[in-house]
Amino acid sequence: MAIIHRTTLTPTKLELLTAWLPGRPWYRDGAGEPRLARAGGFRLDDPAGEVGVEFMVATDTAGPGPVHYLVPLTYRGAPLDGAEHALIGTTEHGVLGTRWVYDGCHDPVLVTELLALFEGRAQAQSLTDTPDHEIVRSWAGSAPLPPAPAGDAPSAEDDKDATGIAVAPGLTLRLHRVLRPAPDAVADRPEDALGHVSGHWELPDGSRARAVFAVLHD
Repeated sequence: MAIIHRTTLTPTKLELLTAWLPGRPWYRDGAGEPRLARAGGFRLDDPAGEVGVEFMVATDTAGPGPVHYLVPLTYRGAPLDGAEHALIGTTEHGVLGTRWVYDGCHDPVLVTELLALFEGRAQAQSLTDTPDHEIVRSWAGSAPLPPAPAGDAPSAEDDKDATGIAVAPGLTLRLHRVLRPAPDAVADRPEDALGHVSGHWELPDGSRARAVFAVLHD
């Protein structure tokens, strides 16, 4: 499992996201600047131990009602070639020094490990670095999923609700950026999907919600 350093980040992840989110096509315009709080999420390991991989759920309470965003993030010790457009910002880590923070949909390590999670070859971890058994996954396809090409930033396209990534001919990975809570039901694989990942987070009133985070479509 990844080494989790208990240290400082300057600026913090939420500070970086506060500046970055309003420029996204799927951002729901609230009352001015976002007011973000971490509401949940999980981590995945990079087998090479070089890249931090995190799926953060951030809740924005600036508008008339809370909006919940799924923000896949990667943390690198050097810039990722070809991914300048996906850079969220840099931060100073109290142990590791300068870290380049990316929208993980454009990072081959995150995409590869997420596909491994679909197939059950990777284990979701909580933010305290223990297995997170509440992350549910499925894969109904017959062929192994290919890894993202090493070193190449995946081609990812945003729309008003999600980010789509072509992971193989005829196969698209879609990450839901705006999460719609289903607090009383388990978020199952949609009927038209070959696979899914669903997760949980905490609502502002202290209750817990679930939703589908990502799906694979042919």
